Amino acid sequence: MSKLPIVTIPAAGLREKTRPVTRFDADLQRLIDDMVDTMRQANGVGLAAPQIGLPIKLAVIETLPEEDDDGNEIEGTRDLFVVVNPEIYWMSKETMKGLEGCLSIPGYIGEVERAESIRVRGLDRHGRKFRLRFDDWDARIFQHEIDHLNGILYIDKLTAPENIWTEEEFEAMRAARQENTDEEQSAVVGD
Repeated sequence: MSKLPIVTIPAAGLREKTRPVTRFDADLQRLIDDMVDTMRQANGVGLAAPQIGLPIKLAVIETLPEEDDDGNEIEGTRDLFVVVNPEIYWMSKETMKGLEGCLSIPGYIGEVERAESIRVRGLDRHGRKFRLRFDDWDARIFQHEIDHLNGILYIDKLTAPENIWTEEEFEAMRAARQENTDEEQSAVVGD
């Protein structure tokens, strides 16, 4: 398996709509394997074909693992999904705000509001139909990757234009919040 080059903004291909996949041959299987390898090597949780310069409706997504009480990953609890020609056919009215990053927009994090639950239909890597429901974080990942297939980036859906930060700015804000929380807890304990 090889790591594929990831396309970053302002590449025009990231804004193009994609065409359906129609052939489920050995070339597609190799591409899927290479996309999974690339996603994992880049420490991503999803990768859509436009992010590697291909205008086709294909994405790979890996859910976050479950953790034990000590915060260690429980082996075998990550789920890998290969979605071909996916479509979100239902979204909950309930939404959630959360932070997102993107392998095609390196170094930035933004706040995006998304549906809390979704239902997706499409084809798996072998062309078999599926219908699945996703909630919370998994729903967020699927919406993000399916947006890529429609030429939409998370920066198009920020909760407000100012709600995007460099990773350094975000870490500084997080550290400041933690420091304030520690001071508040210290003041309560001191009473």
